Amino acid sequence: QVQLVESGGGLVQPGGSLRLSCAASGSTFSIYAMGWYRQAPGKQREWVAFITSGGSTKYRDSVKGRFTISRDNGKNTLDLQMNNLKPEDTAVYYCNGWPGPFAAWGQGTQVTVSS
Repeated sequence: QVQLVESGGGLVQPGGSLRLSCAASGSTFSIYAMGWYRQAPGKQREWVAFITSGGSTKYRDSVKGRFTISRDNGKNTLDLQMNNLKPEDTAVYYCNGWPGPFAAWGQGTQVTVSS
């Protein structure tokens, strides 16, 4: 059973940067398209970015040009580099399969953008 563990969140000022990481257990990580999702207080979970097994990427419009998703299939890790963060990026961030989850959701990592 695949387990997903997110890390790297924190409190950052507007305009700052954070790098999130997702560690996945199991040997089948490399065959899945993977995505980053986020859930802000009182809102539904939404997708942020995804990357296919071959490395193709796509981003939601609000993060294009600021966020970069990457993966290391040898290490079973998925990263999200977030630059020029805005208060509206505040949320709990999760990783999972794309377009739908293939494992139980992890606890996520909190990102708070505030001055």
